[in-house]
Amino acid sequence: MKPLLAILVGTALLISCKKETSGVQMFRTGTFRTLLEGSTAISTATRNDSLQYETYNGQTDTFDIKWNSNFEYELLNKYPKNELDSTPFVVKITGIKDSTYTFLAHYKGSNFKQKGKAIKLK
Repeated sequence: MKPLLAILVGTALLISCKKETSGVQMFRTGTFRTLLEGSTAISTATRNDSLQYETYNGQTDTFDIKWNSNFEYELLNKYPKNELDSTPFVVKITGIKDSTYTFLAHYKGSNFKQKGKAIKLK
């Protein structure tokens, strides 16, 4: 009986991990609305597998996007205006629910942390 229970639990874990990994794939491309925790700031981003165009307050920035894993990517501003703009911004996906993911982000080499969520619009 114990081996059967172990097999069932193991199978359930594998299926749930597979489902979450395949679910995160839907966030690699599309159009997203991003909301930052503790702020009323809202931006809209359109992403393909290698570029992200993000609009905030009527200004659009272009970023190279590099996926480090299924749950982490880096944004690097293609046209930096200052030193901070040239620093990679690392985004770690911390949760997924339907068409929304939560994230924790920081500038590489910095203690700055930003929480937020991104909602896939299309």
